[in-house]
Amino acid sequence: MTETTDPLAVLQRIRNAPERPRPGERCDMCGELVPDEHEHVVNTDSRNLMCTCRGCWLLFTSDGAGGGRYLAVPDRYLALDLQVAPGSWDELQIPVSVAFFFVNSTLGSVAAFYPSPAGATESLLPLDAWDRLLVDNEVLRSMEADVEALIVRRDDKHNDAYLVPIDACYELVGELRRLWKGFDGGTEARHAMDAFFEQLAEKAA
Repeated sequence: MTETTDPLAVLQRIRNAPERPRPGERCDMCGELVPDEHEHVVNTDSRNLMCTCRGCWLLFTSDGAGGGRYLAVPDRYLALDLQVAPGSWDELQIPVSVAFFFVNSTLGSVAAFYPSPAGATESLLPLDAWDRLLVDNEVLRSMEADVEALIVRRDDKHNDAYLVPIDACYELVGELRRLWKGFDGGTEARHAMDAFFEQLAEKAA
């Protein structure tokens, strides 16, 4: 076992970490430099995403020595042929064409969010409507609480559904918030949305 993946070595680095550096440049746990493409860990207490080096991320996977408060965000991308019974989408009460859903283990419920000019806007989700979606889509039962999400785009031109890491959803929300113009987001935001779903298709292939 190398020092990078040794849980004891990782914990020692966390304890000895200097004052927390700027997010995105270093691991939020131990302070090591991280590349632009890096792993994330969810703090289930604060619901925050933490940028991590590979060693710290491995510590909080299902095979790691950590657990509980921190959960590693997996890298699974899965294209879904989502089955939605007539009227079921309306029951979810999502006012826009794109939304993502994840299981909040702290609350014991499913949270629904959609992009908006203010960021991720939460929608109250009727549990019975989600349960009906599970009946028709057994694969959703494999979705890991807190760290994976179902993201859906449904409009006149699209009917896309993917099971993705939760950080991918927040990446989309942040990008749309940066580009959003006017009532419907504007051309740049729509192009960003198209590019995002194209990337999902590539990663799920």
